[in-house]
Amino acid sequence: MRAIDLSTVSWRRSSYSNSSGGNCVEVAPNLPSLVPVRDSKDPARGALLFAAPAWAAFLDGVRREEPGRAA
Repeated sequence: MRAIDLSTVSWRRSSYSNSSGGNCVEVAPNLPSLVPVRDSKDPARGALLFAAPAWAAFLDGVRREEPGRAA
């Protein structure tokens, strides 16, 4: 397994995150084939890496309110 340097990626916070310390998710959608996802409250813990097509299918399911089903 190779390490991926995420120190220079641009993170984007979910518009559903709040400033009161609730559940905050950040993604870095600017990598060619991977989408890193992390907890903005604890970025030092690292990120989960998803294949771009898997992340797109997840978002499609969320938009359709069917997060457990891939398109």
